[in-house]
Amino acid sequence: MDRAAWERLSGERVDWQHKGMSPDFWGLTVAELRARRPRLSEFPTPLLTLSRPALDHNIAALASWCADRGFDLAPHGKTTMAPALWQQQLDAGAWAITVANLPQLAVARAFGMPRVMVANAVISPLSLRWIVDELAAHTQDEIYVWADAVRTVQLMHEALEAHAADAGPRPPLRVLVERGGTGGRTGARDLRTALETAAAVADSPYLLLAGVAGYEGALAHTADDQALEVVASYLRDLAQVHQDLLDGGRYPEGITPVITAGGSAYFDVVDEVLRPFADAGARVVLRSGAYVVHDDGFYRGISPLGQHPRTAGPTVRAAMHGWVRVSSQPEPGLAIFDGGKRDLPFDEGLPEVQLLRPRTAGDQVTQLDGIEVTALNDQHGFLRFDADAAAPVRIGDELRLGLSHPCTALDKWVLVPVIDDADAEDPVVVDLLRTWF
Repeated sequence: MDRAAWERLSGERVDWQHKGMSPDFWGLTVAELRARRPRLSEFPTPLLTLSRPALDHNIAALASWCADRGFDLAPHGKTTMAPALWQQQLDAGAWAITVANLPQLAVARAFGMPRVMVANAVISPLSLRWIVDELAAHTQDEIYVWADAVRTVQLMHEALEAHAADAGPRPPLRVLVERGGTGGRTGARDLRTALETAAAVADSPYLLLAGVAGYEGALAHTADDQALEVVASYLRDLAQVHQDLLDGGRYPEGITPVITAGGSAYFDVVDEVLRPFADAGARVVLRSGAYVVHDDGFYRGISPLGQHPRTAGPTVRAAMHGWVRVSSQPEPGLAIFDGGKRDLPFDEGLPEVQLLRPRTAGDQVTQLDGIEVTALNDQHGFLRFDADAAAPVRIGDELRLGLSHPCTALDKWVLVPVIDDADAEDPVVVDLLRTWF
């Protein structure tokens, strides 16, 4: 990546546009604020933070897991949309960064990302023209897109053919044929459709058949034996597309075909089904994204390296937390805090109450039990507890929340404080992470 591009972010000035930044910080550059090493207590609530030790650990954990199996890693950048984290993942050995659409690809290219996978079909002529112009200007770079139907390939071919007539020859665009599963998202639902799509790609001079792709995470939502077999069966179907293309001599000479699958929930099954293809010379690419942040909810329970490991390797850790303040106690057994859906993820489970921060100097961090987040409004959260017992919180208390689903967490924040120790009485903010959503 273009390190100078993201290092220039240190000169960005903090101001009223950045939610979660104290007015005391307005006018400072990110570098100046980082040098001050402010404490968490100097930031208003609500706030989302990331843990530096947990981020570092998670990045190293999956990098080593992939290396041990001969896999490549193209982390899904849409989880964080933070080029500084992408750079850290690349430094740990990632082969590429994955994105979901053209705006995300534009962010990656703005920061000099040389190899990007767009895990989606791109059929807009405007988008296709820009992509191949990027490739013409940077001939060593690689951009991959997906296709799951002959019609998709026809639209791509027509758009690129028209552009070539106007602008001259451009490098062919690398295409992965997407195999889908019943009840899933996109992707050819049967082998015949996948192979017909591949043939259409191979027949176009403007496209290059580079491999096969899929996403298993949409087919299951648990880790029981039945769910794991659904995922494994789908991955065998994906592998069959690759094998048929290989046997039929459809791949161009001189390329290493890509087989890519794997979110953050079932990469152990990807290992089980696809590792033989890595051993046979294909490039098996995992696209996990949520692992870098992990969570205290959905992924904690389902990740192969989570609370209940299903594969060998270091377990990953929750790196994100919410910090909120109790703002009202309108009735017994109920307290309201100052964070809501605009601040915290909620689509894969509500936040969980974890810690009470010290109320006065000399107090200790306190573990909270018997208190539950039962609902979120746009800007408020509801805490419920035993109405007949002494209230465990009072107005003004600051709480740490565990959160679920990193993919819908960071999009609510432009500058995310990165802290040194989420368990400390008053953590030190060691960095500010810039996101682009």
